Parts: sequence; C-alpha cells; structure tokens
Amino acid sequence: MLRFVFLIFLTGFLSIGSAYAQGYSQKSIRLIVPFAPGGSTDIIARAIAEPLGKILGQTVMVENKAGGGGSIGALDIVKAPKDGYVIGMATVSTTASNPAINKKIGYDPIKDFQAITNIAATPNVIAVHPQFPAKDYKTFIEVIKKHPGKYAYSSSGAGGIGHLQTELFKSLTGASITHSPYRGAGPALADTVSGQVPIIFDNLPSALPLIREGKLIPIVVAAPKRLASMPHVPTFAEVGLAPVNRMAYYGLIGPAGMSKEALERIHQGVQKVLQDPAVKKRIEDTGAMIVGNTPEQFAAEIKAEFEAYKGVVAKQGLTLH
Repeated sequence: MLRFVFLIFLTGFLSIGSAYAQGYSQKSIRLIVPFAPGGSTDIIARAIAEPLGKILGQTVMVENKAGGGGSIGALDIVKAPKDGYVIGMATVSTTASNPAINKKIGYDPIKDFQAITNIAATPNVIAVHPQFPAKDYKTFIEVIKKHPGKYAYSSSGAGGIGHLQTELFKSLTGASITHSPYRGAGPALADTVSGQVPIIFDNLPSALPLIREGKLIPIVVAAPKRLASMPHVPTFAEVGLAPVNRMAYYGLIGPAGMSKEALERIHQGVQKVLQDPAVKKRIEDTGAMIVGNTPEQFAAEIKAEFEAYKGVVAKQGLTLH
C-alpha cells in the first residue's frame, strides 16, 4: 500500500516537473525592434538575438516595426500577451523622449512596460556629409548660425532622441536648422550619406562605420569623455553644452505584468550572453558600452530619462506638428 502511494506521489511529482519544464520554453520569441533595419537599436538587437536563443533553447526572431519615432513597435510590445514570447528593444526615443513630447502616443513608459535589462549605453553624435562646409565644431556653429534655416538635420523620427537632443542643442546655441525625420536611423543615415540631408544626430553604433569610412564627419559627441575611436572630437560638455551630453540606452522590455518565469529566464540569459567575449566585442566595437543591469535598475533609468525629457519639452515649449 505504501509503495502504491509512493508511486502515485512520484508520478504526480514528475508530472509537475514535466509541466514546469514544458513551461516557458515551447515557442520562439519575437524581439521587436521599433525602428527600421540598420540603426543602432537593430544592430544591438541582432548582436544578442542568436546567442540568447541558444542559451534559452528557443529561437529569438528580430522583427522590425518602424514608424512614429518608435511608438508603433512600442505599442505592439504593450499590447503583446504577457507570456514572455514577445519582448522588445527599449530606447530613449521609445521610453522617454517620444512619450515626453507626444501626448497621444498611447502608452505610459513607466506603467505599461516591464523593464528587463539595459544591454548597452551608447554615445550620440552630430555628424555631417563630407561636402558640408565645416569639419569641426567651431566652424560648424559659425556656418549654421551664419545661414539660419538653410541646413536640415536628419533623425530616426519625430520625438526621438536625435530630434529632442538636437532641439535642446538649438535652444542652447541659438542655431536654426530644420528637422527632417525618418522612419529609423538606417534611412536617415542613407540620405545623409547620399547628401540629401547635410547633418545628422545619431547614435554612434550605426554612425561609426560610416565615420570610419569617411562617409560622415563627426562634429561633437555626447559621451562622458572623448572617445578612443574619435579622439579629436569634443564632447558636448567640452563645448559648453553639458545638458546635451546624454548617453542613449538600449535595453529589453516586455509588457507590464509579463510572466515572472519569462522575465527571470530572459534576464539571466542576457547576462550570460553579455559575458561572451565575442558578443561583448561585437557590441563594444560599435562604440557602445556594456551595462547588463537588473530590471529594477533599468526601470529607474527609464523613469529618470522620461522625467528629464518632460522637463526639456516643457521648458522649450516643444510640440509635434
């Protein structure tokens, strides 16, 4: 009798264990990138997607959903099932600057997302086409101030970090350049390199290869100190524009209330991925700096950046047209 009871208990225990094992690991994961291919967000997402899939034992598929300065893809993340099979990339554009300026964006970056981890922080750079009549910051300021409204700058989209940081830059310098928004950094870079738009404010990972090839000329960067890859380029702090000297984050988020099991597995998986020398090198070679913090720490970063950009929008009276 005792043996029979034990067998029933053991069978039940194994069934529970089997059910747990068959929990969050049965389907592929959609990793939404809320911008077009080729930009910094896309580059960092693809750097971690395949190795993360190997660690989790399930495919991680990158899906680009561009538009609205990142808001279209971000809304897909908000509306996704909470089972953890749909996650997305979080940027300053999607979780801070765009929500700060767009009252009709349709989501609250603090309440509607579950922070997972900040993968990497990246410098931002103002760069120009090689034919632009300035190759350094001093001359750049002189040229755009001498010809107000003559030149345009491209960004990854209206309400994005490139847009708001450039508008902050304009407010502090008195410069007048026209915004030309795109559906992501990739298309913005393409038109700047081709000479359609002479200036771009972009994140370094997507701009750096073009800078190295001489297709773009860096003017000034948002970074804690001068970068080894561009030692001659000053930071915004150096040129007296400390408020613009803000790094960008690239992290992972899911919908608020997502499965705790999924949250823990993905977070732990990303930490392992970021310890891989090959992945670390791939990300750092773009000019980004590895972070890999906790969900709580990343949530605090998102909140701080959102509050900062709400202040910028209010102070400068910025609106979307």
